[in-house]
Amino acid sequence: MRLRSIFELIDGTADAAFVTDSGGAIVALNLAAENLFGVNAKTAIGEFCHVVVKGMDECGKVCTENCSIKQAAGKNHPIHHFDLKVETPSGRQWCNMSVIIARENNTREPYTVHILRPVDVRKRLELAVRDFLVTEVSLPQEKAAALVRTTKSGVSETELTPREKQILKLLGTGKTSPAIGKELHISRNTVDNHIQHILKKLNAHTRLEAVRRAELSGLI
Repeated sequence: MRLRSIFELIDGTADAAFVTDSGGAIVALNLAAENLFGVNAKTAIGEFCHVVVKGMDECGKVCTENCSIKQAAGKNHPIHHFDLKVETPSGRQWCNMSVIIARENNTREPYTVHILRPVDVRKRLELAVRDFLVTEVSLPQEKAAALVRTTKSGVSETELTPREKQILKLLGTGKTSPAIGKELHISRNTVDNHIQHILKKLNAHTRLEAVRRAELSGLI
């Protein structure tokens, strides 16, 4: 596909859409995206995607330079559509994002086309039902989320190794690094190194946040 064709693709939709290169920098965005984010194309082009979108999900910040979508696109993994709360001039708004991986002719590095559709009312209703199931029916939050979720989280595209998933599950049971090391027959330092990789991949600051994000996104 020619780069011009990729640009024509986003100009041919009334939905907000933008294109990023393999490094996550915006190379094109349409008028609807300018209106959604409250930015001018000349200002946004060349800026990193996470700086403009500032996306969040139920667990907090999602859009960073270590974006799970960028990781998946780099490995040519198809990406499921997902809900994301983005920053707009009128406040944060839930959108459903579809992602298309495209390559310009004779290049190996992918371009990523992002298409956003507002779903604020639907998402707020979904979260209200989830909270009702947690508070009134006493379901665990991750089970309640799985029952009412209509789309996957973008975090579900994060690629964790089998060992990282194993350690995350053990963290979810409340085990400490020494206890995990003893159970898996590895050193505490090795466990802590795995946990640091997990935190970075999931854009989490604490072990609890990493476990919650992995559970809500269906990674574990």
